[in-house]
Amino acid sequence: MKIRSTATLALVVLGLVASACTIQAGQQSSTSSPATGTALSGGGTPAADEPVAQVVSATLPAVVNVTTDILTPQGQTGQGVGTGFIVRSDGIVVTNCHVVEDGTKITVSTSAKNPQRYDARVIGGDCEHDLAVLKIDGNDFPTVPLGNSSDMVLGQRVVAIGYALALQGGPTVTTGIVSALDRTVQVQDPNCTVCKNFSRTYSSVIQTDAAINHGNSGGPLLNLEGQVVGINSAGDDNAQSIGFAIAIDSVKDAIDHAIASPLAPTGYLGIQTADLTPAMAQQLGTTTQNGAYVIGTTKGGPADAAGMKSGDVIVSVDGKAVASAHDLGDILGGLQPGTSVPVVVDRGGQQVTLDVTLAARPLPSQLP
Repeated sequence: MKIRSTATLALVVLGLVASACTIQAGQQSSTSSPATGTALSGGGTPAADEPVAQVVSATLPAVVNVTTDILTPQGQTGQGVGTGFIVRSDGIVVTNCHVVEDGTKITVSTSAKNPQRYDARVIGGDCEHDLAVLKIDGNDFPTVPLGNSSDMVLGQRVVAIGYALALQGGPTVTTGIVSALDRTVQVQDPNCTVCKNFSRTYSSVIQTDAAINHGNSGGPLLNLEGQVVGINSAGDDNAQSIGFAIAIDSVKDAIDHAIASPLAPTGYLGIQTADLTPAMAQQLGTTTQNGAYVIGTTKGGPADAAGMKSGDVIVSVDGKAVASAHDLGDILGGLQPGTSVPVVVDRGGQQVTLDVTLAARPLPSQLP
């Protein structure tokens, strides 16, 4: 579980709650290119005087659950749940960067009563605007169109959909108004090692009084035409009726770029490593003084499946010497998922060769 809190505005970044949910889906929504909005259409026959019900019926099939397996630098494993939404029928999913950050495996589940589950990988994003763009394999997925956040006005009604609190039974629907536009908020994130003072600053933020709780992260904030105008990102645990969403106009270019030039898949072992130090080598009784020390392995990941263990020291991959954790990353970056490679580890002074079939890295260390 990842919880981000802040002394400034007392915000908590949403999204990593440790259980998944399912829900009865409505009918498919209309489709459009990610950077353009289309009018609400189809999706059942809610009463004409229930615009929120119409929005939910048309967009709910495109709202997905995003589950992330996490391996901490201490070698501990965990799992978190956030929300996402499909913007292209070939499996392009938008969510928050912090939902999938540090993930060793990302799983996307549909909002159907009997959800379909898909492995996902990050193809792009913009962490400064808390955006990640994912790809799942498949076609003919229901989609939700993107609107224009620049058209929003104070007091306009909006709808938020997401896996709030990971409650059993599926996504939660809340509604409210636009309380403020173009906010800049600061969110404390003790897990962000590249953040100055462990603090993230998000600009171009919509403030709303629609309830946004843990687990809503990455879900859509919708106008009454059924278009996404924001990506739900943060809420305030110490105040009522204050939530924040990244304005969709600020991330459209990044979404389009990820689709046009997706990050290439690279080889992935599913481990957390550190440089081997002389003191560690002496304690472990290794025959080598250099290598990538394995802190932990992801359960069910490629390394775990091949028999790699915490405490092993990786000394070569695919015949290439590994002198550090950085070397290991460079070597894996040049290998394709699905490739079987020999990995030589030093295990208590004995060299052991493991045959590892690489998977696709779910998230690069830094998004563009």
